[in-house]
Amino acid sequence: MPSMTASTTRPCASGARRRLLVALLCLPLLLCAAPSLSDDAAVRSAAIISTEDGYVVNADFRVPLAPRLIDTIMRGVSLYFNVELVIEQPRRWWFDRTVATRSLQFRLSYHPITRSYRLSIGALHRSYDTLEAAMRTMTRVRNWRVLSHDELDEGDEYRASLRFIHDVGMLPKPLVISATADREWAITTDWVRWNFSAEAAP
Repeated sequence: MPSMTASTTRPCASGARRRLLVALLCLPLLLCAAPSLSDDAAVRSAAIISTEDGYVVNADFRVPLAPRLIDTIMRGVSLYFNVELVIEQPRRWWFDRTVATRSLQFRLSYHPITRSYRLSIGALHRSYDTLEAAMRTMTRVRNWRVLSHDELDEGDEYRASLRFIHDVGMLPKPLVISATADREWAITTDWVRWNFSAEAAP
């Protein structure tokens, strides 16, 4: 009987060691296959500030570009990105009231003749020597005026929702179909929401 117990224990221990060894060998593969959260687009910080000219948004984003998007830019295709903002006034007994919706559009392109990257915001254009420099400017929004003081009631509470998104619909038509089915093109942050109080002009 003691020998039977011993023979039963050894295979169990051996099997456990084998399973542990297989798990350790597979761990690097699992880590490579699993998506890295640190590589996802995200809102790092966001705030609405009352200034003399009205309310402005300051925000920082993390927006990694997949190799396919970088290659697309290098081939002369412009990419469009939007910062989207929604201002709502919460109401206890009814639906929240939408006060304003705003969008800030960026156009990112590459010019092979000058070997420079151009970032356009509306009618404003600026050139950069590197893609990294252009991306730093695009992902660091400062003093984006979104509201005048008379659009909010001083002392009332409001809720802001903000996100950053790659506008796939602005791609050339042949690319739109493939882009909508490929998650590498789907750069978008989660909506970040916070409450703030309307303040008087400083």
